[in-house]
Amino acid sequence: MTPTIQVDGLRKWYGDTHAVDGVSFEVERGEFFGILGPNGAGKTTLLEIVEGLRKPDAGQVSLLGMRPWPRNARLLPRIGVQLQATSFFERLTAREQIRTFASLYGIPAPHADRMLEVVGLADKADTRTEKLSGGQVQRLSIACALVHGPEVVFLDEPTAALDPQARRNLWDLLREINAEGRTVVLTTHYMDEAELLCDRVAIMDNGRILRSGAPAALVRGLDAPTRIGVETGTVPLDGARELFPDAEVTDDGVSLIVSTRDPASVLSTLAERNALRGLAVRGASLEDVFLDLTGREYRA
Repeated sequence: MTPTIQVDGLRKWYGDTHAVDGVSFEVERGEFFGILGPNGAGKTTLLEIVEGLRKPDAGQVSLLGMRPWPRNARLLPRIGVQLQATSFFERLTAREQIRTFASLYGIPAPHADRMLEVVGLADKADTRTEKLSGGQVQRLSIACALVHGPEVVFLDEPTAALDPQARRNLWDLLREINAEGRTVVLTTHYMDEAELLCDRVAIMDNGRILRSGAPAALVRGLDAPTRIGVETGTVPLDGARELFPDAEVTDDGVSLIVSTRDPASVLSTLAERNALRGLAVRGASLEDVFLDLTGREYRA
């Protein structure tokens, strides 16, 4: 089966800045694909090129078997786009907003109204958008992107600036969208989000894709120690360092942490000494992979 999205050698320059620098990847039909990267990595520029909103300087893009640039009118009914910055018409209610979007595709008003139910906004239908919360605005934005039943949905950092509850509610909605068979492409810098939602991810920085694959496979490929924590005082710090000479042992006053590549031996030794109070075991995560590839320097 032909991939839904094929990107080959894509480049975009702004003066001396290489926003997208030789990017290649594929997205299969029905896949939930994540593009991860720090601020300024080139995620939004890449997505806009694939969507047909921006012209590439080099390389090729195929979306549903067609070229998205120059702006391809045949693609518009088949894709849904939720941009990083959402703007709605002023002084319109949620119902009026989504009916306006639906009318652009010839979708009847009753179907548009049902989309408000799908995203959990039926009780806010008569509320002006400026009165909606951040999470509700994001849900409305996604509803507008879905109202015409697109095959491919592009979401550019849809949970940015949302509180934890709103983020998790939105995750449930995104899972449902993907479960319907739609291909979803998501950009984010939240690693927990990508790890939970995405079938595969591409980690991007400085305009390039550094690594791609299933989140679990990327984590397994990272040579990182397991962190085993027990309550401070369960084992004296000096004693723990003698017990585990090949591990890194620290104590922050709350937990004694043993970072080891032989977790079975450490856990067995702690169990023999009845020293498992407050036990917590943490392996590597997608965040560790991300930091290993992109570094820990703060990006404004």
